Order: sequence, then C-alpha cells, then structure tokens
Amino acid sequence: MTRLLFALLLAMASAVAADPPRHVVVYREPGRFGGWPANNGIWIWGDEIVVGFIQGYFKNNGRGHAIDSDKGELLRFARCRDGGRTWTIEAPSFLGPDGKEREVTECPGGLDFAAPDSAVALRMVSSSRGFSRFYYSKDRAHTWLGPCKLPTYDRRGIAARTDYLVDGKHEITAFITASKEDGREGRVLCIRTKDGGKTWDLVSFIGPEPAGFSIMPSSVRLSPTRILTTIRRKEGAEHFIDAWTTDDNGAHWAFLNRPVPSTGGSVGNPPSMIKLRDGRLVLTYGYRSAPYGIRARISHDQGQTWGPASCAMTPGRGTLAIRAQFSARMGKS
Repeated sequence: MTRLLFALLLAMASAVAADPPRHVVVYREPGRFGGWPANNGIWIWGDEIVVGFIQGYFKNNGRGHAIDSDKGELLRFARCRDGGRTWTIEAPSFLGPDGKEREVTECPGGLDFAAPDSAVALRMVSSSRGFSRFYYSKDRAHTWLGPCKLPTYDRRGIAARTDYLVDGKHEITAFITASKEDGREGRVLCIRTKDGGKTWDLVSFIGPEPAGFSIMPSSVRLSPTRILTTIRRKEGAEHFIDAWTTDDNGAHWAFLNRPVPSTGGSVGNPPSMIKLRDGRLVLTYGYRSAPYGIRARISHDQGQTWGPASCAMTPGRGTLAIRAQFSARMGKS
C-alpha cells in the first residue's frame, strides 16, 4: 500500500509540459507509516494543496498494510503552498487532544460550497458498518464545522470518502459507498444536498449490486447533466476499474467501459481522476503486483477511450510521495 499512496496527487500532472517531471516526498519519517490519502481527502486552491493521510508506526506484516496496529494511528494533513514542491505536516483542527474526532451533530444548513476557499471532507467510521459524517471549511482546511451526520439510507453501513462536485452555492453531488444487502462493502451511490448540507437525498445507486465489491469512486462533471465516475471493482480474483456515466445528472447510470483491466495484487487499488484545463481526463491508480507502482491513463474524448498506461513512480515503503508536472498553473480545471 505504501508504495502507491499518492495516486490522488499524481493526477495533478499539468497540461503545460514546460518543466520536467519530479518526484517529491511529502512525508517520510524513520520508523513511521504514512498512507491512505484516498480515504482522507485532497483539496486544491490554485497552488495550495491539502492532503489527508494516516500517520502510524511502520511494521512489516508480510502481507497487507505495513502499519503496526497495536501502536495506534493519527489523522494528519500535508499542506503545500507552492504547487507541490514543499510540504508541511499538521494536525487537523477538528481533532481533540487525544487525536479523536468530536461527536456528530446536525448540520444547520446554508453552507456555501461555492465560496472560493471552501472544502468539504466526507469521512467514514467503518467500511461495512456504522454511519459516516462530513465537515465543512471556509478557510482552506484550517478550521472546520462538524462533524455532521450523513443519512444511512437504510444500509447497515455507509463508507463516505471525499468525492464530490460543487453544483451551486448550497448544492453538491457526492459519491459514497454503502454496504450491500449482506452487510459487506460495498456498492456506490450518488447523493445530493440542495440546502447547504442540512438534508441529503439519495439520487441513485450506480450499477447493480456486485458479487464482489464496487467502492471508492472518483468523479468529474463533463456537462451540466453528464457526469463520469470511475470505480474500484472486484469480482472473484480480478481487480479492475470501471467507468460509468449519467446524462440526467445522476438519476440513471450506464456502464461506459473498463479503463483499467487490472490493478494487480489481491486487493486492487482505487482510481483518482481529474479533468485538465484542456479537457483531457487523467486517471491514476496504483498497481499492486510486480513491478509495483503508480500508473496513469489519459483520455482525449471524455472517457470514451483511454491511452496506454504509463508507469509514473515507485516510492519506498512507508513514504508519501507525488510526481507532478510543476508549473505556475496546475492542470486541474
């Protein structure tokens, strides 16, 4: 896991190719583990970037994540103000002295999602049971309102991660994972608030309930009514990424294609997709088989077809790292 932790940031490759690509270490500390930005969010305001990750203690477990679960873990933010070059580590303001999050409250509504310095963080308690919550910041993730509770939509568990589209001052469309009928993770659903976070409506489930799992979406808006989402999938022993589209703003979805036929390994890896200023889509993901690393595919036609996979990086274990084309303007639209 630690070799491919920054797929979310890798996708920030600039549309301007004037500068050579670089590898930048975001977090490294001897004896420590850093990982799971896909679970903890990324927000970008021009050259300022904030990424959530889990800080723990390194332990070679042979298989699975290289973290010592007996020593505890803490949520941390990595913040950059120069387009990805230098980073500082900070504790989120919504954590208490013990590193725990506060008790959930009801959202008052009226949150301004379109404010230029705003951010929304969607966070889960468990991947297969319990509720999820969200936070709102109006000052680039320095201070936060919340946590506010999300509905469970009659599911045993809601696993919300940060994937949302701002559609208006008080309206966002979010993509989260719910447990399946058997209580296991998971199935992706589309939800929406139109009153600034006070209430959230279930818009639709994306695709049928899988035999394996369908989790961890990454979505872009292509038009006022068309949305493209990519989803981490598992069926049997196969792990891959599927793409789904809607032409009625999320009410109904159709399978588009499989941009990544394999993410390798025994558990797969989530997608991270952005739209560049020139309209191209960049889809990045981790490949969990030899040769391990971060890969990317580019689409020039709104996801109808995807170019070949390019291998971008293979950082050391226990390290958060990014590779981006640095320029004065980031490629994210």
